[in-house]
Amino acid sequence: MTRRIVLATRNPKKLLELRRVVEAADVDVEILGLEDFPPQPEPEETEKTFEGNAFIKAAAAASHTGLEAIADDSGIAVDELNGMPGVRSARWAGPACDDVANLELLLAQLDGVPADRRGGQFVCALAHVTPGGKRRVFRGEMSGHVATAPRGENGFGYDPIFIPEGSIRTTAEMGADEKDAISHRGHAVRTFVEWLKEG
Repeated sequence: MTRRIVLATRNPKKLLELRRVVEAADVDVEILGLEDFPPQPEPEETEKTFEGNAFIKAAAAASHTGLEAIADDSGIAVDELNGMPGVRSARWAGPACDDVANLELLLAQLDGVPADRRGGQFVCALAHVTPGGKRRVFRGEMSGHVATAPRGENGFGYDPIFIPEGSIRTTAEMGADEKDAISHRGHAVRTFVEWLKEG
């Protein structure tokens, strides 16, 4: 019997990314999104860690759907900004902002900062919660540095300004498979999938 797991997101790109990794692993799992269920209020992300906010979203989805749920909280942590935007990555330019506004603000804050001080990490915490309340978390990171201008059309969020360690291209200049192989979310999801295979 196919195992059904809901990903607590309305972001179609995140859903597609997760489905790609799960399908490549050839496990008998169907990944659903919140759009497959009646609407529910978005839970407020009140925690100060990626793990804490991921658990809030996964627990709300498990309660609402009656299925196992996973949720990720991810973002960029820039060394020069003492690890910010961090958990505020999606709302860095304000609650009603979009990806472009967020990355433009980050670039403005790093204006004039030399290349050797533009380091940072993409971080992903992927939380799994069952309807019975069992919890576990899978974490992935990708180190690199922030470019001085956006490049590339792929991906989303801060992808156009993040250059992974060992690369000269931003993650938005990479193909989906190439990005999945090195990304923070890819690492976290593959660890999750390995756990699924064991269970």
